[in-house]
Amino acid sequence: MNCRFCGTPLEHLFLSLGSSPLSNSYLTKEHLRNMEPFYPLEVYVCHTCFLVQLEEFESPQAIFSDYAYFSSFSDSWLNHAKTYVEKMNTTLNLDKDSLVVEIASNDGYLLQYFIETGIPVLGIEPAANVAKVAQDKGINTEVDFFGVSLAERLALENKKADLLLGNNVLAHVPNINDFVQALKILLKPQGIITMEFPHLMRLVMENQFDTVYHEHFSYFSFVTVENIFAKNGLVIFDVEELPTHGGSLRIYACHKEAKCIPSQQVVKLKQREILAGFTDIAFYSTFGNKVTAAKRDILSFMINAKEAGKKVVGYGAPAKGNTLLNYCGIRTDFIDFTVDRSPYKQGCYLPGSHIPILRPSVLKETKPDYVVILPWNLQGEIMEQHSYIQEWGGKFVVLIPTVQVLA
Repeated sequence: MNCRFCGTPLEHLFLSLGSSPLSNSYLTKEHLRNMEPFYPLEVYVCHTCFLVQLEEFESPQAIFSDYAYFSSFSDSWLNHAKTYVEKMNTTLNLDKDSLVVEIASNDGYLLQYFIETGIPVLGIEPAANVAKVAQDKGINTEVDFFGVSLAERLALENKKADLLLGNNVLAHVPNINDFVQALKILLKPQGIITMEFPHLMRLVMENQFDTVYHEHFSYFSFVTVENIFAKNGLVIFDVEELPTHGGSLRIYACHKEAKCIPSQQVVKLKQREILAGFTDIAFYSTFGNKVTAAKRDILSFMINAKEAGKKVVGYGAPAKGNTLLNYCGIRTDFIDFTVDRSPYKQGCYLPGSHIPILRPSVLKETKPDYVVILPWNLQGEIMEQHSYIQEWGGKFVVLIPTVQVLA
C-alpha cells in the first residue's frame, strides 16, 4: 500500500480500530440475517508527507452513489451554511454574473442561500437520491463524482467558478491529486476556493477516534494539505479554525499565478503544527494508547450503568457513532435503541451493532435514564431540543473525548 499523495510505501501504523462495516451501510430488518461485510479499520501515516490515510476497500461509487446522510436535518449546520454564504457574498462581491460551484452539495443545504440572493449556482453531488432532493428545490445539480474528467467538461461548457467550495468532501476522496487538479481546472483565473474538513490536530488532541471510518480516506493536518494544494498549482492564502465537527479548518486557496499572499493565520498554524510534532513520524505512534484507554472507560460506564439497572439509549445514527460502537463492541446488550430525526434512517438498524433506529418521540414514551449523544459535535443543539428528558431524571451522556454525564 502506497501513499495516495506522494506514492511512498506506507509502513507506519497510526491507529487500529479492528474491523468494522461501512459506517453508512444501514440495514433493513430483512438484511439482519444476511452476512455483513467487515473491513479492517487501520490508519497509516506517510513518513514522507505525513498524510494520514486508510486503505481503499470500497470504491467511492459503492459508498456514495446512494447515501443516507442529508445535511438539512441539522439546524446548526444550516445556520453554519447560511453564515458562510453571507460572508462570501460580502467578501467576494458576488452578483448575478458570478457562478458558485459546490462539490458534494448534498441536498442543497448551502446553495439554497446563494439562490435566495440571486447568485447562480451549480451543485455537484454523486448520490442520486440526495441530489434529487436538491433538484426538487430548483437547485441545478450535476449527479457525478468530481475529478479532472468532469472539471474539464464543465470548463468547456463555460461553467468555471468564481467561488468553488466543498464542505467535508476532501476526506472522502481516494485520488486526492486528481481531485485537487480538478479544482484548479474549474476555477476562474481570479476565483477563490474554500474547503472545510476536520482538522487532524483536533482529532489527535481531543481523542476523536470515532471520526475515523472507511468513507474518510484521508485525515489532514494543515501542513500536509498545503503541500497537496501547492503540488497541484494552488496556494492556500488564508485559514480559519472552526468549531464544526469537533474542530475543522476552512482553507482559502487561489491559483498560484494569482500571487495571493499568505496571511499570518497560515504562518501561525503551520508553526503550531510543527511544534506539536505533526512533521515528526514518532509523534504519530502514541495515539493508539489514548484510544485504547478511552475504550476501557466507555465500556466501564456501560457496564456500571447496566449493573445499576439503568436504561441506556442513543441519540443519532451518525457514521462516527457506528465506528465507536463497533470498536467498543457495544450492541443492544448495552444500548436498547437509538433515535434519529432523519426519516431515511428510521426503521433501519445500525451496521454491525444492529441497534434499531427509532423516531425521537420514543424518548418520551420510554423515559430512559441515559441518552448517549452519538453525534457529540451537535450536543448543544440536541440537548436544547430534548431538554424534556430532565422531567423524569434522564441525563445526556457524551463519550468523546471522555465519558461525561451531562446535567
